[in-house]
Amino acid sequence: MASLSLPSASLRTFSPFNNSTKGSPSLVAPRRPPKLFFDVARSSGSLSYNPLRFSVDYKGQVMKTEKRKRGLGVICYSAPLAPRTLQWISTVSSAVLLVASGTAVQKSFIVPLFALQAPASIISWMKGEYGFWAAFLALLIRLFFFIPGELELPLAALLLVILAPHQVMNLRGTQEGAIIALVIAGYLAFQHFSRAGSMQKAFDQGSIVATLAVIFITAVSCLLLI
Repeated sequence: MASLSLPSASLRTFSPFNNSTKGSPSLVAPRRPPKLFFDVARSSGSLSYNPLRFSVDYKGQVMKTEKRKRGLGVICYSAPLAPRTLQWISTVSSAVLLVASGTAVQKSFIVPLFALQAPASIISWMKGEYGFWAAFLALLIRLFFFIPGELELPLAALLLVILAPHQVMNLRGTQEGAIIALVIAGYLAFQHFSRAGSMQKAFDQGSIVATLAVIFITAVSCLLLI
């Protein structure tokens, strides 16, 4: 009777033991859960993982982080007035005081104050080609027509900025220039309030515009020095 014999190589027994090592069990190491699982489990206090709760917590943390960042941005942008903004306030106040009535200040002192505290964009425009043409046309008009004294001061300021030496214009933005501007602003304030007679008269209806302009010029000069 023929016997059925299978080769021993074809019969393999699958066991938890590895045949390559003698007697040492070769178990497949369990796959470790990701680190995120332990973080979520540690924060929740149990090993149960709830995807819905994790997504809600994650979105909440992101929203809190964004709100915190936005809050910091608002704090950074709520800083005090920048020097450029103060320069614009001083320039507008000087122009208002130049044409305002109800004050007895010597308005020629406004010209060097303007040259020291005007923004850099205005100074560069006045020193450029457009400034030269504006000064040329203003001189032509001045030769053939009568111009009031208040309107001659802007021309004087334009010529002062154009013809000022480089060493003089370098005083802009320095502590020495801020001290000179503060002295001029203090002298204008002294002239205005002393010649007004009293504090109440300085805030009358006819002098309140000039008074506010003097106050703004003096305050800006103090802030720029600090």
